[in-house]
Amino acid sequence: MLVKSKMRSKFFVCKVNLILRWSIILMGVCLPITAFAEPGIPAFTVQTDAQGNQDYTLTIQILLLMTGLTLLPALLIATTSFLRIIVVLALLRQALGTMQTPSSRVLIALALFLTLFIMSPILDKIYKEAVTPYLNEQMKFTQAVEIASKPMHAFMLQQTREDDLGMFAEMAGIKLDEPKDVPFKVLIPAFMTSELKTAFQIGFMIFIPFLIIDLVIASLLMSMGMMMLSPMIISLPFKLMLFVLIDGWALIMGTLANSFVVAGGV
Repeated sequence: MLVKSKMRSKFFVCKVNLILRWSIILMGVCLPITAFAEPGIPAFTVQTDAQGNQDYTLTIQILLLMTGLTLLPALLIATTSFLRIIVVLALLRQALGTMQTPSSRVLIALALFLTLFIMSPILDKIYKEAVTPYLNEQMKFTQAVEIASKPMHAFMLQQTREDDLGMFAEMAGIKLDEPKDVPFKVLIPAFMTSELKTAFQIGFMIFIPFLIIDLVIASLLMSMGMMMLSPMIISLPFKLMLFVLIDGWALIMGTLANSFVVAGGV
């Protein structure tokens, strides 16, 4: 046992010496390199032209772009038609009583592609007027962002109710002379409030025929004394049959697409 312990201690000392030697070698190699290396590209610089306009360097533009990508889901919900569509589809599934069919992933994918269809005129305009000139170095980054925000501002303003816009402007202490001058900090919450109102109005109209079927089935079961049988089980096939006969999915998709006011598009 004593021999084994001495062998282990010697092995441990050899490993420590080996690690120290490699550390000294690496320090000897790396220190001259870092001492004679040239300074790298500055990460945070702002360029100012003769007129006093400021523009960010490419490094900061990439940083802002990566930061914006993390906020992309929130921007998708808050500034596009996605919010109204997903709320209506969720209410439709609840009105049908099909529990988790279609699944949430299917509804989200359907809402995403319908949002892309509705927003395509605005996205094309942003790409032509802001993205393409910026990639061709015909305008600066700040100018491209300002130009790209105008079509989105106009779209959101067309869908927002004046009452909601006035309420948030009053809470923010901003006097609105012209609607086009509304800042995004007021427009975004007003737009989301209006979208939720519209979505619930559409959902109410969807619920009415299915609610009537549920009431009729429940009354028939009560009259036959079948009180222990759930009306949802009996009414579900009839609701599905009604939804298929009226071509419900096409009707819902067409109604949602036509409910948006997009200049030059849907």
